[in-house]
Amino acid sequence: MTVDQAAGARDTAPRSAHVPVVIVGAGPVGVTAALLLARRGVRTVVLERHHDIYPLPRAVAADDEVRRILQAAGVGDEFAAIARPARGLRLLDGQHRVMAEFPRATQGAHGFPQTSMFDQPELERLLRDALARRPECDLRTGVEVVGINVGIGVDGGQDGNGPVRVTFRRDGVEEHLWADAVLGCDGAGSLTRDAVGAGWQDLRFEERWTVVDVRTSAPVRCWEGVEQICDPDRPATFMRVGEDRYRWEFRLRDEPEPDHERLRELIAPWVDPSCGADLEVVRQAQYTFRARIADRWRRGRVFLLGDAAHLTPPFIGQGLGAGMRDAHNLTWKLARVLQQGADERLLETYESERKPHARHAIRLAVTMGWAMTGGQDGAAALRRGVLGAAFRIPGLPAAAARDLSPALAAGPLVRRRALRRARWGGRGLVGGICPQPWVTADGWRVRLDELLGDSFAVLTAAPPSPSLRAVADGLGARTVAVAGLGDDGRLSAWLREGRADAVLLRPDRVVMDEVPSGAADFTDIAGWAPLLHSARKPLPAQQTTDTSLLRSATR
Repeated sequence: MTVDQAAGARDTAPRSAHVPVVIVGAGPVGVTAALLLARRGVRTVVLERHHDIYPLPRAVAADDEVRRILQAAGVGDEFAAIARPARGLRLLDGQHRVMAEFPRATQGAHGFPQTSMFDQPELERLLRDALARRPECDLRTGVEVVGINVGIGVDGGQDGNGPVRVTFRRDGVEEHLWADAVLGCDGAGSLTRDAVGAGWQDLRFEERWTVVDVRTSAPVRCWEGVEQICDPDRPATFMRVGEDRYRWEFRLRDEPEPDHERLRELIAPWVDPSCGADLEVVRQAQYTFRARIADRWRRGRVFLLGDAAHLTPPFIGQGLGAGMRDAHNLTWKLARVLQQGADERLLETYESERKPHARHAIRLAVTMGWAMTGGQDGAAALRRGVLGAAFRIPGLPAAAARDLSPALAAGPLVRRRALRRARWGGRGLVGGICPQPWVTADGWRVRLDELLGDSFAVLTAAPPSPSLRAVADGLGARTVAVAGLGDDGRLSAWLREGRADAVLLRPDRVVMDEVPSGAADFTDIAGWAPLLHSARKPLPAQQTTDTSLLRSATR
């Protein structure tokens, strides 16, 4: 049975039905959001206008945090089978001399290679295969969404507080769905963005590039990473994507797209021109790289994710990653509101957390783009010289790489307080993401998140106080003592470096609160507890876990 047949077999709802969540768009972000919601028992209908996945490559790079999100969605092992680790990024001058290098580790803090190359159609296929295995998910392809009415109230007004009506056409017939929430994962031309009344904020970057994907068995000069040519006359990007797959990107000015002969000239620094007959151009397309962010990401229970909310130039490889982070941030909050009656204000933290984070990534991409390509002005050579000198400073390339996904800013679910800084010093661990080492539990070797599950978790290096136990029970959180986990002491060292005896992890593994060294309790339970308050019966609390009680958690 194909994915579409499986989806059709489950499509028995009437033509005006109610579902918890409608997702508009079945790209990687939309399908990942559906899988993350399914793992929390939330039913979704995914509406996609195309009948099948787009067959040509687009996104080609994922960082280790994105791989951790794919793990959370249940496709981590499948993705590992199609991914190829990359060594990092090199900046080359116009003569292809190395100016700076950003190395990427074979295993980052999230437990995966810091950069992985992949083929987007392969990723989309494995995501849709996973979707077909989930009874909570209903994928409907070949449908066109034509209307989203936000929050239809009992009087027919759009007050943003009622259910959302989604209108779509399938086989020429107009149908409706009523949803408790709608996720707009429908790309840069998003209909959902219009429905929430959002406009673009222009972050002042726009360049026209041609992107060429090539398959060849000919020898190609590469270092198994990404190369950025910092040449204002012909800036370019080159990367190896697969065993015999390569991608080049060249900036265009007032010139036509390169024909085959011109393309062979452009790639001559990497491939001997005499091998031209062995080059198969898989795809060649023009793109306008833009830097934009939506001025609002939500109206009522309608949300924007991925390219519907932000457009990022590709220079730091964070376009797809930003959308995957959107899905990871929003889905656990939405599930808690829909299933456990958490405060509606919890959903407000999606935009307040993700928007500054996405803006940071876009500005970093713009900065790197102008520095690397040299821009189009007379100061280009000066900037390239400064860039080369700066990145010879020891430790700076590694620091720049870490800044790709900084800690979340303080907010309702990121509890940083002046008391913490004054009494214990430093910012602490709050707002950052917990590392994910391999751990050993009762003879089982698993990644940390597989042990912690999909809900909240407490990691502690000290015996938990009664109040800490009560907090964990109230959240249904697993409490894990880090000593004796077989992780070579990584989690203990992480807590020690952060001057914390324990941390409270959100379902997306962001540190929400901490117990500073020598203290007994979290710093600000009263700040975040009201948002997570459940008007319904809470999930069963899980016991404090030590290494003798882990067998059932790891099977």
